[in-house]
Amino acid sequence: MVEAVGGTPCYLYDRQRITERVQGLRGALSPRVRLHYAIKANPMPALVFHLAGLADGLDVASAGELRVALDTGKSPEHISFAGPGKSERELRQAHAAGILVNVESFREVRLLEGISRQTGRSARVAVRANLPFALRASGMKMTGGAQQFGVDAERVPELIGEIQRAGLDFEGFHLFAGSQNLRADAIIEAQSRSFELAREWAQQLKVPLRSLNLGGGFGIPYTPADKPLEVRSVIEHLNTLAERARAECPETELVIELGRYLVGEAGLYVCRVLDRKISREQVFLVTDGGMHHHLAASGNFGQVIRKNYPVAVNGKQEVTEVASVVGPLCTPLDLLADKAWLPQANEGDLIVVFQSGAYGRSASPREFLSHPSALEALV
Repeated sequence: MVEAVGGTPCYLYDRQRITERVQGLRGALSPRVRLHYAIKANPMPALVFHLAGLADGLDVASAGELRVALDTGKSPEHISFAGPGKSERELRQAHAAGILVNVESFREVRLLEGISRQTGRSARVAVRANLPFALRASGMKMTGGAQQFGVDAERVPELIGEIQRAGLDFEGFHLFAGSQNLRADAIIEAQSRSFELAREWAQQLKVPLRSLNLGGGFGIPYTPADKPLEVRSVIEHLNTLAERARAECPETELVIELGRYLVGEAGLYVCRVLDRKISREQVFLVTDGGMHHHLAASGNFGQVIRKNYPVAVNGKQEVTEVASVVGPLCTPLDLLADKAWLPQANEGDLIVVFQSGAYGRSASPREFLSHPSALEALV
């Protein structure tokens, strides 16, 4: 397969595994809960096109991702745009495409007001709120305290007033509390509190609530110590919330926005051993890939304590030695596996890094030291 896609270094994404993950969730979720794919997790066009046919909607975080989303043929009605620093050009593109803009500041409302007046068509907007709480046990917390994301919860009523004054088409809320969480109870708590807060705002302001994006946060295990998320209980809770919404605010459609959980476990990063070096009794496997392709696996993408991703030597099973897998870059940060137990690898062998389908190639400093980029293939 590696030679068929052009050699190493490369990313391989399993089409069938992605399909099974989405269909499994879609089959368990209530029809009143829409499942969106967050393109930022992996924006490879072929992969996004595949997911566009499986998920109910797509969420973008830039004009570049918006172009990928629109190229899939997905209806703009089911595409949304979030991000703390949208340029006026991006807002114009989003408005022209007719997608939903999750506004994150009073500035964005002012800009969209002007754009709407110029075009004679009201922009579709939702309010992204910085919630007064964080998602417990989250890898990255995106609400609670001071944040660059969204508008502080206490100012949401004021912002909705500005949206109404500007004549924009208000649809609902975007409440994304955090990411990479393996605790079902923490996700359920955040969803419950977000739901109650959104209902409170809507009732207080007497505004119709058509869309409530509860974010995602579903994590995947990266180490043997990580316990997989008990997703069934999260889904059951979402379905309960959907029934409440049907009874209490029948116009409201719930949305969950998942990225890593849909694609992370379906991806491999593969590189080839260039050199086997022994330095003061420590084995180093120097490969043609590294942190410039897979920053997250190197531990330099937000890890507080560096932990190895699951790594294997292709075609070899018997673990015989401790070795560090490093890349070709002239920096000690270029480390794909630190003192990992592996089968003995030699020049020409393939190193496989698992759990590499999300925040891999696109989240890495590909131009660093001007080495070739990694290939990608949906297989």
